[in-house]
Amino acid sequence: MEYTQLGNTDIKIPKLCVGAMSFGQAGTMHDWTLDLQQSKQVIDHALSLGMNFFDTANTYSAGTSEEYLGAALRKLTQRDKVVLSSKVYFNPGRLSKDAINREIDGTLKRLGTDYLDLYIIHRFDYDTPIEETMAALDGLVKAGKVRALGASAMYGYQFYNMQLAARDNGWTPFAAMENHYNLLYREDERELIPLCKQMNVALMPYSALAAGRLARPTWTADTLRSRTDLVAQGKYDHTKQYDLEITKRVHALADKHDATMAQISLAWQWAKGITSPIIGATKTKYLDEAAGAFAVQLSADEIAYLEEPYVPHKVVGAIDHNPEQGVVLLDADKK
Repeated sequence: MEYTQLGNTDIKIPKLCVGAMSFGQAGTMHDWTLDLQQSKQVIDHALSLGMNFFDTANTYSAGTSEEYLGAALRKLTQRDKVVLSSKVYFNPGRLSKDAINREIDGTLKRLGTDYLDLYIIHRFDYDTPIEETMAALDGLVKAGKVRALGASAMYGYQFYNMQLAARDNGWTPFAAMENHYNLLYREDERELIPLCKQMNVALMPYSALAAGRLARPTWTADTLRSRTDLVAQGKYDHTKQYDLEITKRVHALADKHDATMAQISLAWQWAKGITSPIIGATKTKYLDEAAGAFAVQLSADEIAYLEEPYVPHKVVGAIDHNPEQGVVLLDADKK
């Protein structure tokens, strides 16, 4: 495993993050999530590989993702040996002061810890003043409940304005950005990613393998997730005709390097300056595969070959308004 720093903080993280959306009671959010015992097996294997960075959220599988992750870690390791990240937004009150103070306590209780290493706002809140949100988050840092702050998918100007509010008021700035980024979706290269690099904000994109579409030669697979993941279908299937050429090129380079498609896709992420892509694994073999990606080095010509077919996509991740209360699965294709 290779390691690096989380932005401007002193927090050491592996260059692969384990996404905990795969853990939790099936049917509460997704049908394909792992039960407690299955989750523990994947978490244990991740730790054995040196992947000690875990990212979850307060609303993943109605809180059971945090519960399963916390229960497994308490049995498998010591708290100071792991980096824990969770998120807030898809809850009553969004990012208001009261909501943030309420939700952090719920997250800590479910995880069975008294602090988070990283607390991420899951989206931009159109109803709460930026200053209220940033002051509340800073309060969590000062109270010792949170070590560092992060943001997730939003527009570049929104992230910039929040960072300015922190700077101008002496509050804790964001150290990490969890955005939507992979070979099939590169819209954040326009504004958000350059801004994060300018500010030395760690990039830890979700959907690094496009829900498996960058990890296999076929667009879909005969798995429960592939059949039932309406969010992934909503994110990617509308541009399938354009993106299939990219997946073909990933497959061709995988053959050339005697690697897997997932390893090529992850090697591309690191070549683009990504800090720690998030891997959502339902099987331990996927973690082994991801760890093997460090052996792959792509040339400038190969990177250009992978990127050349890309066409502009509609924005998927950042939102232009708050969804209705109770909505958690954005971008789902419900047709």
